[in-house]
Amino acid sequence: MAGKPTTPGEYLASVPDEARAPLDEVREAIREALPDAEETISYSILGYRLGGRVICFCAGWKGHVSLYPIPDGDEEYAAAVAPFRAGRGTLKFPLSTPIPRDLVGRTALLLRDARVVGP
Repeated sequence: MAGKPTTPGEYLASVPDEARAPLDEVREAIREALPDAEETISYSILGYRLGGRVICFCAGWKGHVSLYPIPDGDEEYAAAVAPFRAGRGTLKFPLSTPIPRDLVGRTALLLRDARVVGP
């Protein structure tokens, strides 16, 4: 693919082979948590649009899968995401470890609830 992806399919075709299955797990967890969200491209990565707004983003890289941004949560949530925090607003899931699907779904729900979802 030349240039930036304009569709989820184009983006997925560009993901490194080793990251594809873990990225698919993250995508499935997001879709389970946000079944009405539309998968789209935003900032050249996958985004999940609900009520006219992109709620969260995910991406597959050579050594990890990322989920953006990190929502505010309680102390238990903060402790759960601590091993995956990278930078100010990124969760990085190494390809060498299982994807914490419950945590991904919980993150998507917290992001949905934190945003004003409307037309």
